Amino acid sequence: MRHQVAGYKLNRTPGGRIALRRNLIKQFFTHERIRTTEAKAAAIRGEAERMITIARNVTDKTDSEKVAARRLIAGRLGNNSNDAVKKLFDEIAPRFADRNGGYTRVMKLGPRFGDKAEMALLELVEE
Repeated sequence: MRHQVAGYKLNRTPGGRIALRRNLIKQFFTHERIRTTEAKAAAIRGEAERMITIARNVTDKTDSEKVAARRLIAGRLGNNSNDAVKKLFDEIAPRFADRNGGYTRVMKLGPRFGDKAEMALLELVEE
């Protein structure tokens, strides 16, 4: 039984899930929208919103707190995440300075042609 076990398995090993999650979130922050399956969009949406909140909350903090927040996000995104972290803190977070959550939107697109997997568009909300 999986009582109180959070997260989606996505039919992958733990290492594969971590790699998939990191890559999807990096691509999401880089392109500000991604087209993926509904299950994958639901799996990364909460963590992406938490990262945006962390970046948004340190805009008026000291330099050491800003560095700590950047390192926290970079650690969660893994190697080669410098571009995504920079864009998150410099472009995305200031846009949502006055918004208390709800930074993303999931739009259902219907089934994929090849295997009928339900597709979704995960994007940042524009005000």
